[in-house]
Amino acid sequence: MEQLPGFNKLVRGRHGLFIANENDTFIGRALIHYGEYGELEWKLLQRFCEPGAVVVEVGANIGSHTVSLGTAVGASGKVIAVEPQPVIFQALCANLTLNCLTNVDAVNCGCGNRRQTLHLPRIDYAAEGNFGGVELRGHAATPSSIPVEIRKLDDLIAPCKMVNLLKVDVEGMESEVIESGSKAINAFRPVIYVENDRLQKSRMLIDLIRGMGYRIWWHVPPLFNPDNYFANDDNLYPHIGSFNMLCIHGNTVPDIEGLEEAVDSTYHPLANHPV
Repeated sequence: MEQLPGFNKLVRGRHGLFIANENDTFIGRALIHYGEYGELEWKLLQRFCEPGAVVVEVGANIGSHTVSLGTAVGASGKVIAVEPQPVIFQALCANLTLNCLTNVDAVNCGCGNRRQTLHLPRIDYAAEGNFGGVELRGHAATPSSIPVEIRKLDDLIAPCKMVNLLKVDVEGMESEVIESGSKAINAFRPVIYVENDRLQKSRMLIDLIRGMGYRIWWHVPPLFNPDNYFANDDNLYPHIGSFNMLCIHGNTVPDIEGLEEAVDSTYHPLANHPV
C-alpha cells in the first residue's frame, strides 16, 4: 500500500494495481482494507468471461471489476467500460493504464433511452461519501453542476459484432439502459448481470428483461468476503449485500448453486430477507 498525494492510495490487490480513494465508503475503502471489492460478484461473473469474449460494463466506476474483466477476456477479447462521473472516470483510466489493459475502451458518458445532457452536482471527493451511489437523475442544472452526456447503449455497442456479457450498475437507471440497448440485446442475447436494489423500480426492470426472452435469477452476495485478499477479518459491511440479477436468454439454467429464480416480478429479496 502506498499513500499518493491527497486522498488516493495505490493498492496492490487480488486482481492488480488500483488507485483507490480512502474517502469512498464502499469501493475505495474495500480495496484499501481487503485488496478487492465485490469478489463474490466476480466469482459469478468470471464464468462468462472466457478469452475472446466481448463485455460491456455500464457503470464501471474506478474499474474494480473492469480490470478483472479485461484480464479475463484477454488480448483477443474486448471490454467497453462506461462511467459518467469525470473524476471517477479519471481513476478508471488510471487503473486500466496501471494494469496495461489495452483491450478496454473507456467511455465518459451515461446511458439512457435517448440522447440528452444531465447534470451532476459538484462532488467533494476529499470528503467521505459513497461515490458509487451518485444518481444521474434528479439534479438541476446550476452554474457549478457538471454536464454529463447521455448516449444510447445501442450506439456504443454498434461497432461490436458480438456481446457475450452485459453488466449494468447505474443507480436506478437500469431499465433505461436496457431499453437503450434493446437492438443489441435482441441481436446478441448476451448474459446480463444487472443491479436491482430499487424496490419501486424492480417490477418494471424484471418485466422488461423477461419480455426480451430471458429467465432471471437473484444473486445477493454479501459485500464482505471472509476469504479476502488481505486476510482482514474486520467486517466493515455487516448485514450489507449487493442485490443483482443474472439473466440468461432462453431456457438455459445456470449451473450455479444458491441462485433463486425470479418467477414473481412483484417479489424482491431486499424487502423479505435482509442479508
